[in-house]
Amino acid sequence: MLDLLIRNATLIDGSGTPGRRASVGVHGGTITAIDPTEEAARETIDASGYVLCPGFIDPHTHYDAQLFWDPAASPSNLHGVTTIIGGNCGFTLAPIRPGDADYTRRMMANVEGMPLETLEQGLDWDWETFGDYLDRLDGRIGVNAGFLVGHCQIRRFVMGTEATGNAANAAQIDRMKSVLAESLKAGALGFSSSQAHTHRDGEGNYVASRYAAPDEMIALAGVCRNHPGTTLEIIIDGCLARFKEEEIELMIEMSLAAERPINWNVMQANSLDPTRHAHQLSAGTRARARGARIVALTMPTIGGLKMSFLSYCALHLIPGWQTVMKLPPGERVVRLRDKAVRDELERLAKDPAAGILTGLSRWGKYVIGETFAAENAGLFGRVVEDIAAERGTSARDTLFDIVCADDLRTDLWPIPSDDDPESWRIRAEVWQDERAMIGGSDAGAHLDRMCNGRYPTAFLGEIVRDKGLLPIEEAIRLMTSAPADLFGLRNRGRILPGAAADLVLFDPRTVAAGPVLNRNDLPGGCGRLFSEATGIARVWVNGVEIVRDGRETGALAGTLLRSGRDTDTVKP
Repeated sequence: MLDLLIRNATLIDGSGTPGRRASVGVHGGTITAIDPTEEAARETIDASGYVLCPGFIDPHTHYDAQLFWDPAASPSNLHGVTTIIGGNCGFTLAPIRPGDADYTRRMMANVEGMPLETLEQGLDWDWETFGDYLDRLDGRIGVNAGFLVGHCQIRRFVMGTEATGNAANAAQIDRMKSVLAESLKAGALGFSSSQAHTHRDGEGNYVASRYAAPDEMIALAGVCRNHPGTTLEIIIDGCLARFKEEEIELMIEMSLAAERPINWNVMQANSLDPTRHAHQLSAGTRARARGARIVALTMPTIGGLKMSFLSYCALHLIPGWQTVMKLPPGERVVRLRDKAVRDELERLAKDPAAGILTGLSRWGKYVIGETFAAENAGLFGRVVEDIAAERGTSARDTLFDIVCADDLRTDLWPIPSDDDPESWRIRAEVWQDERAMIGGSDAGAHLDRMCNGRYPTAFLGEIVRDKGLLPIEEAIRLMTSAPADLFGLRNRGRILPGAAADLVLFDPRTVAAGPVLNRNDLPGGCGRLFSEATGIARVWVNGVEIVRDGRETGALAGTLLRSGRDTDTVKP
C-alpha cells in the first residue's frame, strides 16, 4: 500500500520538459512510481488544477543558527523550499574554541544581521567541532539542510586572535587543512570563504578570512578534492562590482585545486549597467577553458531592502547624517521635525560625496510599509509621491512627517530603479545561462532588513505568470534540478521513481508571495521580517507533509545532508 497517492496533478518534474497530467505514488519517503497501477493508499489527494513539482532548493542561506529555535526554516518552508544550503560566505558556527562563542555571536550579528540577543538566548553553543554541530541538528530539522564549513571559523579555531590582521604561516595552514578535512569527513558539504571588504566582525575589524593570502585559499580549497560530494563557495570584492584579474584567477585556481565547481554570491543584472553581468559571467567562460567552473548566483526577483529612521540601515551611512541618527529616538524625532534640519539632511543626501547612497534621497520613490500612528492608517503599500500629491506637500516633507508621526518606526521600501523591461529581459537571459544559477536569498540573515526566502513563490507568481518571462517548466527546473545538480544532491530536485519525495503542490493561478511584515517571534523578543505564501496547498519533505494550506504541520522530516552519503561528486 502506498503512503500517499497524488492524482490528476499537472506534473512538472524538474527536468524542464513540458508538464503533463499524471499521478504520483509515494511510500517510505520515496517516489515509487509515476502513474502507479496500485491505487490503494493511506492518503489520496485529487490534485486537479494544481501543479506538482519537486521541492525548491535554496543554494545560499544562513539558517545555521535559526534551525536551533526554528527547525522549520520559516518562512522558506511556506514558499515550497524543502532543501537549504547553509554555511555560506565563510561564516559558520563551528568549529569553535571554548570561550569563543561571544566573538562568533558578535561577528554573526554584524555580518549577517542576526540579533545578538537572539544568538545569545536561542542557542546553547555546546559544541566544538563541525561534526558536533551537525550532530546537534541531525534528526531535529523540518527541511533537508546541508552546510559548508566557513573559513572564518577554521581560521579562528586554529589561529585564535592572530586570525585577525595576520597572514598564516605554513604550520597554521597545515593545521587549517586538517581541521577542514575533519569537518568534511564529518559531513560538511564543502568550503566557503569571504574576501569582501563589506564583512567586518563585531569589533569592527575585517573578518578573519579577509587576511588569507591566495596560497592559503587555494590550499584549503584543495582539501575538498579528497572528499566526495563537496563543493566551494566564495564572496569577494568583485562580486559587488566587477572582478579584478587576480580575483578571477583566484577562483579558477581554487576550482582547479579542488576539482570542484565554485559558486559566488551575488550577481546583479540590469540595464543600469548593461555590460557588468557580461563581464562577471566571462569569469565562467575563462574557467571553463581551463577545466575549472565558476557559477554566479543571481536572484530572480528584485530583493527589497527595508529602510528605517529608527534602526541601523543604509540611511544611517549617509555622510553627515550620523549627527542626527545617533541621537536617542525621542530627540531624533524632535530634530527631524525641524525644517532647517531637514534641509541640511537633504543637502547631505544629495551631495555627490555620498556616492551610491544619493539614491536614497529619491524621497517620492518609497513605498510605505507597516505604520503605527493613527494618522498613518491606510498608507500601507502606498507610494510617497502619491501621498504627497494628495496632501499638497513636498515628497521629502511627506516622508519625514509620516516617519515622525510613527516615532520613527515606519517601514520604508525604496522603489527599485531597475524595474524596467530591458532589465527583466537581461535577467531572463542570465537565469538560463549555464554560468549562472538562481540563488542568493540570504534567508536566515539580515532578519530586520529583508525577506528574500520568499523568492520561489514571487518568481512563479510575479515573474513567470504575470510577466510571462519564462515557461513555468523552466522556472521550476532552475529552482530544483539545477541547484541539485550543482551540489550533487543525491535523488533530489526531480520527480522520478526512486527520488526522495520532496514535493510542492500549488495553484498556478494564485501562487504568490505575501506582503513583507514585521514579526516579533525570535528568541529574546527580537523582530524579523516575514512573508507568508498564497497558493501553496501542500509541501512534503521525504514524503512527510510539512505545510498544508499555508500553515506548518510541525513535522520534523528533514535530512541532515552529509557529503559523500547524500551528495555525489560534481567535477568542473
